Amino acid sequence: MKLVGNKWDEILDEEYHKDYFKKVVMFINKQYKEKTIFPPKNYILRALSLTDYDEVKVVILGQDPYHGIGEANGLAFAVNNGKRLPPSLKNIYKELYNDLKIPISDKGDLTCWAKEGVLLLNSILTVEKDKPASHRNIGWEMFTDAIISKVNEKDDPVVFILWGAFAKSKEKLITNPRHLILTSSHPSPFSCNYGFFGSAPFSKANKFLRDNGKKEIDFTVK
Repeated sequence: MKLVGNKWDEILDEEYHKDYFKKVVMFINKQYKEKTIFPPKNYILRALSLTDYDEVKVVILGQDPYHGIGEANGLAFAVNNGKRLPPSLKNIYKELYNDLKIPISDKGDLTCWAKEGVLLLNSILTVEKDKPASHRNIGWEMFTDAIISKVNEKDDPVVFILWGAFAKSKEKLITNPRHLILTSSHPSPFSCNYGFFGSAPFSKANKFLRDNGKKEIDFTVK
C-alpha cells in the first residue's frame, strides 16, 4: 500500500493492514466528506513525505493540528506562511534565537526543517474545525506511536525533542541507547517559563549529531 510515496510505506506496511488503521481511514474519509477537517486531506501524512525514514535526524513531537482555517499544514507546530504565528511557535523562535542566534522569523512554515531531517510529527494527525483534540482516541495515536517505535529501531543516532507532558509520555517508546532524548516544558505561554526557555534544544541536538558524525541541522527558517 502506498500512502506516503517513499520508504515509510515499506516501514509502515504492517500498520496499514491492521484493523485499527483501516477503521481510522474509514472514519477520516467520512469526516472529510461531512465536515471541515484539517489539514487538507493530502497533507495528513506530509511530515512523513517530507522527511523520509532514512533521513530522520531529529524528531519533534506535537499533539494535534491547529484547528483554524488555513493554519495546519501537516507539520507539528507549523502553520502556513501568511498566517498569524501561534504563541508556541513564537516562543520556539525566541528560544532558537537565544540558543543559536538565528533571527526570529515571521514565517510559520517549517518545511525547511523537514527537508533538513526534522520529523515534525503530531500524535493526532487530523482535527475538526474549531474543535481542538476532536480526533483524539480514534486510532491516530496507535499509528504515530508505531512511527516513533520505528524511528527508535534505527541504527543511526536520532534526537527526540519532547516538549511538555504529552510529548514526554512518549518517552517510554524510545528505548534505543543510540538516541538522545531532550525534554523540557512546553513552549506555550502557560509553561514556557518553567523550563522551555533556556533549554537550548537546538544546539544540544546539533552537538549530538556532530559528535556522531552527522551533518548538523540548519534551523534557519527560510
